[in-house]
Amino acid sequence: MKSWIRWLIVLAVIIGGGAIGYQPIANILKERNRPKWRTQEVSRGDITLAVNATGKVEPTKKVTIGAFVGGPIAELFVDFNSKVVQNQVLAKIDPRIFEAASQRDNAILKTREAEVERATALLQQAKNEEKRALELTAKNPTFVSKTELDQLRFSRMAREADLTVSKAAVEQAQAQLDNSTANLAYTHIKSPVDGTIINRKIDMGQTLTAGFQTPELFVVAPEMDQRMHIYASVDEADIGYIKKAQDENRPVQFTVDAYPEELFDSGRIVQVRLSSSEQQNVITYPVIVETPNKDSKLLPGMTANLSFQIESKSDIIRIPNAALRFYPDRKRVHPDDYPVLDGTEELEAQSSTMSNRSQTAEEKTEANKKRNRRHVWIEQGDFLRAREVFLGISDNRFTELIEGDLKVDDPLVIGEKPKQ
Repeated sequence: MKSWIRWLIVLAVIIGGGAIGYQPIANILKERNRPKWRTQEVSRGDITLAVNATGKVEPTKKVTIGAFVGGPIAELFVDFNSKVVQNQVLAKIDPRIFEAASQRDNAILKTREAEVERATALLQQAKNEEKRALELTAKNPTFVSKTELDQLRFSRMAREADLTVSKAAVEQAQAQLDNSTANLAYTHIKSPVDGTIINRKIDMGQTLTAGFQTPELFVVAPEMDQRMHIYASVDEADIGYIKKAQDENRPVQFTVDAYPEELFDSGRIVQVRLSSSEQQNVITYPVIVETPNKDSKLLPGMTANLSFQIESKSDIIRIPNAALRFYPDRKRVHPDDYPVLDGTEELEAQSSTMSNRSQTAEEKTEANKKRNRRHVWIEQGDFLRAREVFLGISDNRFTELIEGDLKVDDPLVIGEKPKQ
């Protein structure tokens, strides 16, 4: 009997000790299995909304210089990158054929002028003969017959016509000489503007053939050491932002691969062109950005990575974008927030079918407005709780908090820490 009592006492001690030690052990195991969350705080600072694009650096203007006449290149006075001024001779075509043509036409002109002098003299002779005949007829009507008077009158008229033809021949010869002189002048290829030679397409001794298409000899870029243009293609979804930035004269920042550590921040939008283009069902619009280039760092053909500054806000409450991208596991969420997950899951399940279902313009507008309503997650006890927020502008790190039950330094869950 006493043996059973002892065993009962021992068993009671063991059960009591286990009961006493169970709770601490359970707490330790619970704490060990409890998820550890990575968080970022709500902060206060600045946000700049920007639209990014790539573009090509080009001169503000490119003047193509051609040849109006043909022939071999006799002299070449400039090369690539040469600085030129207006009316400077860049090259010279062999002028011998054109000099000969000019001399020939000059001789023809002198011949025609001599014919005018001869026709003038013959006309004056005819006038004098007609005048004397008329004077004699006035004294004695029978002295000169009417037939002779008609001959004299018509002879004078013929001489007048000859003089007119001779003067017209002079004008024709003068025009032909002007043409030959102009062609001779065209053998000197001149620059119409001040600028820099960015392309030379001829070599010494090359023969040009000027036919229906003018051969291109040089490309001159004026003002390249003062300013350049960047030609960018912007998606139609962002073109409204670009127009807004242009109206507000906001700066454009960009970088080029040649100077990866230098930020160019003096660009400005000068033109949003209406000549849209389509590539793989994507509509883009050309946007022209002008930037200073006084140090001549920007060269034609460079690729620029542009950032159009659309809107800036200072000293505002910001939410980290990582918190907006976080989507928790259902088992980690408080049951009261299941509807938030259910709504999100429903939207995700329908996303594939929504793209195939037509929506009215009003429905699309309302859907776009609701995109600014989101949820973030905070740790509360053993669960995560949802907080509804309404958002404003965003950059690559933060998004503006317009409305929501959050304050600065509140930690927002952005992910789960890996277990050790």
